[in-house]
Amino acid sequence: MTGEAAFRAGLLDPRQAVPTGLTGPDDDIAGRYAVYRNNVTVALIEALASAFPVVERLVGEAFFHAMAREFVRVHPPESPVMALYGSRFPGWIASFPPVAALPYLPEVAAIEQARRESYHAADAAPLAPEALAARSPEAMAALRPRPHPSARWVRCRHPSLAIWARNSTRSDLAKSPAGEVLICRPQAEVLISAAPLGTAETLAALAAGASLAEAMPTGADHGALFAALFAAGALILRGDNR
Repeated sequence: MTGEAAFRAGLLDPRQAVPTGLTGPDDDIAGRYAVYRNNVTVALIEALASAFPVVERLVGEAFFHAMAREFVRVHPPESPVMALYGSRFPGWIASFPPVAALPYLPEVAAIEQARRESYHAADAAPLAPEALAARSPEAMAALRPRPHPSARWVRCRHPSLAIWARNSTRSDLAKSPAGEVLICRPQAEVLISAAPLGTAETLAALAAGASLAEAMPTGADHGALFAALFAAGALILRGDNR
């Protein structure tokens, strides 16, 4: 292990010895390194708390910080850009035994992460319903729009959107059932809503290049799907659509 690699590894693992070759203004190299190590860990924990405020509220500050400490030790930042640090947190929570009795918690974390990703995604002009008004049903079926760059979708087996809403500022979503969640930022504001069954499947298919006819699931309420996608501004036209 190189000196730089040893320095990085030791920052998040207190069991690691102080890297060799460090120098300082006095002989307390171990003490200075310990302070720096603690500051790095605290900063990462605070970044997670800022990114997942509802998760922190649900489990309590002390427990969240202990849980986050475990996470940062196995998942250090992969990029110097900290805006989206913690993208693996929802999946990691799902395998963290101390919260096994809270099966909705990973889904709440996934909603928070999706909301954060949506906020930082690229801008694009959403497809307006009026742009389709003059098209025949056949022409519409053949269209191949793609999801808006900020569109995110989460499948929830539990009423996780309602749990998230009751612990944030969205009381209008506090009775949302288990199902699908659609998140998008077509303009300046991130929109989040309960979505009809089939929304996630439709958007995933469109992202893979399917046409509208191919993407819409059989048996789904296509009218409700269109309404949800347009209300969220979740579609844009590809350059090859006419």
